[in-house]
Amino acid sequence: MRVFAKYFSQGFLQRFSQGILQIILGLGLFALLSTPSIAAQTQIAFPPPAGMSLTISNPMNQLTLRTNRTVHPAYLRQLVAYRTNERAGTIVVNTGEKFLYLVLPNGRALRYGIGVARTGFEWSGTHNVTAKRTWPGWTPPAEMRQRQPELPAFMEGGPDNPLGARALYIGSTLYRIHGTNQPWTIGGNVSSGCIRLTNQDVTDLFSRVRVGAKVIVR
Repeated sequence: MRVFAKYFSQGFLQRFSQGILQIILGLGLFALLSTPSIAAQTQIAFPPPAGMSLTISNPMNQLTLRTNRTVHPAYLRQLVAYRTNERAGTIVVNTGEKFLYLVLPNGRALRYGIGVARTGFEWSGTHNVTAKRTWPGWTPPAEMRQRQPELPAFMEGGPDNPLGARALYIGSTLYRIHGTNQPWTIGGNVSSGCIRLTNQDVTDLFSRVRVGAKVIVR
């Protein structure tokens, strides 16, 4: 009787183990059949990297990806409430906030996103707009050319010029409020002291500001 029980137990355990193994193999086969093939996975379309977009027409060359980096929404031009004792037409540059305010009547201002000086090139003060230029030429200061010998002695105005579409000259300083052909730098510490706006924003500001306007940089 004991021998029968022994063999019964061994047979039962063997059949039980085989049954469990068949269940495991069946589940594995089901998972394999329900998983997309490697070839299918490679056909999944992934979006282009951030700041890039795909052309929707046949490209004329192999450059099918084109830059489309835009300004962060926080730095878009907008009308805001602004309390100040400064008269309308004054420009107030808040370098910490990365905003330029053009004071308007009735406690309001036009706020523009800006790029400001890198660490070590910060400055502050009160001056006036002494000149306005459309598509200004650029003469890099001697100190800048010492740091960057590859810079030209002079660059004609145009879309490739770092000063962008418009420039407001500040007092007798070397600094300007100007446009940029690198709009993605708005909101950053990027310049050698000048205040950058997008070309669209500096064109708008240029049309509203007169020579002689007060400029406060904080």
